[in-house]
Amino acid sequence: MDTSTPPPYDLIGVGIGPFNLSLAALAEPVPGLRTLFLDQRPEFRWHPGMLVDGARMQVPFLADLVSLVDPTNPWSFLNYLRAQDRLFPFYFAERFQLTRREYDHYCRWAAEGLPNCRFGTEVTALHREGPLFRVETTDTATGRRSTALARNLALGVGTRPVLPEAFAGLADHPGAFHSAEYLDRRGQLAGARDITVVGSGQSGAEIFLDLLRRHEGDGVRLRWLTRTRALAPMEYSKLGLEHFTPDYTRYFHGLPAPVRDALVSAQWQLHKAASAETLAEIHDHLYERTIGRPIDAAPVEITPGTAVTEARPGPCGGLELRLRHTDSGAEHVLRTDAVVLATGYRAARPAALEPLAPLIDWDESGRYRVDLDHRVATRPELTGGLYVQNAELHTHGVGTPDLGLGAHRAAVILNAVTGRTVHRLPGRTAWTGFAPPGPATPAQDPATTPAQTSARTPVVPRPQELTRAATVGR
Repeated sequence: MDTSTPPPYDLIGVGIGPFNLSLAALAEPVPGLRTLFLDQRPEFRWHPGMLVDGARMQVPFLADLVSLVDPTNPWSFLNYLRAQDRLFPFYFAERFQLTRREYDHYCRWAAEGLPNCRFGTEVTALHREGPLFRVETTDTATGRRSTALARNLALGVGTRPVLPEAFAGLADHPGAFHSAEYLDRRGQLAGARDITVVGSGQSGAEIFLDLLRRHEGDGVRLRWLTRTRALAPMEYSKLGLEHFTPDYTRYFHGLPAPVRDALVSAQWQLHKAASAETLAEIHDHLYERTIGRPIDAAPVEITPGTAVTEARPGPCGGLELRLRHTDSGAEHVLRTDAVVLATGYRAARPAALEPLAPLIDWDESGRYRVDLDHRVATRPELTGGLYVQNAELHTHGVGTPDLGLGAHRAAVILNAVTGRTVHRLPGRTAWTGFAPPGPATPAQDPATTPAQTSARTPVVPRPQELTRAATVGR
């Protein structure tokens, strides 16, 4: 019986959302690179509670797992269409944006086919073991525990739904739930005669539109409340979109932390607003619904500039919301049967990371300090590379959660992990110059030449480690 210790992986990914799935897809063909990606769920699912019929992505199909870095990679969306015999239907559909359902199916196709992705495996703890990381796991079906060693980790655990402070005491109330659960709990709204949606982003707009379509003519009152002063559409001009380029990421990263924090809040229309197309569909629906009738004949209220300051169970059932109008300061109480909270998501620190927490150099607000290679700053004794995906909004700006930058970030991480240019990346990606004029220097993407801001152990292909389908704990 072979009792030899299996060699360490070059990279283990914790969590398999679109970003770590992109990293897995770009890493899988690299000769000699041993990678493994783990997720406790039984299969890949992307925001299943928001796969509303007809809802579309806000990015073009080229923002898939690999194409903006390597369009020849076998896990591209176009290759998915070929595998599904859907190239001609997609060609004739002439739609640049995919439906959410098709994007989810595409990602599941990749996750099921990639040999370095494993589901049903919960990462329970991450430890330092000399120059390596020790990854402890549990098989969610059998309870079997295993361990694996890795030179580098990539945290891609995603974000968690945010409940506003006013709703903190209603987490278990059947009449109030987050938009992440919308499709699972939409049936609970069947008996409601007054439904309120809170939140002005894309999720809020899609849910409000879905409710409009489902409750046409049945007398159910629908209400859309937002704190923002206007239902402004997401910035989608061609030059405005250059904020979602590596050029802007580098500029943003070089700013002082207080400036970065202020910018993230001020740039809400770049990454938190609803699409103009969805807002137009809502208007069109209301226009058609009121032909031959007064505008106020439809039991619909859309009220921006209004914050929920308190929420509690109503005295006769339902919910009672205390509202404050932002401009006037006027307050009033609203009674409603149900509330859907489209109030966004926030990066979360996974519990498995706690053993490593004392070795991480947290910033003044308890957040990761992240370099341009997406590597977390750590104490000197932790020499392995700890990378994060979609947890660096405060250091990398509005492009952090954007799927269009997912493949580029994954390539940056791979180049840093290997210490060589596995994927060649462009030096200039935007027409816009975000920084003030200064001395002319050659454009250089840090991913093309790995930065020297932290120590690395370059990956050298090892012939004995060419098998990438190795099992944890084997």
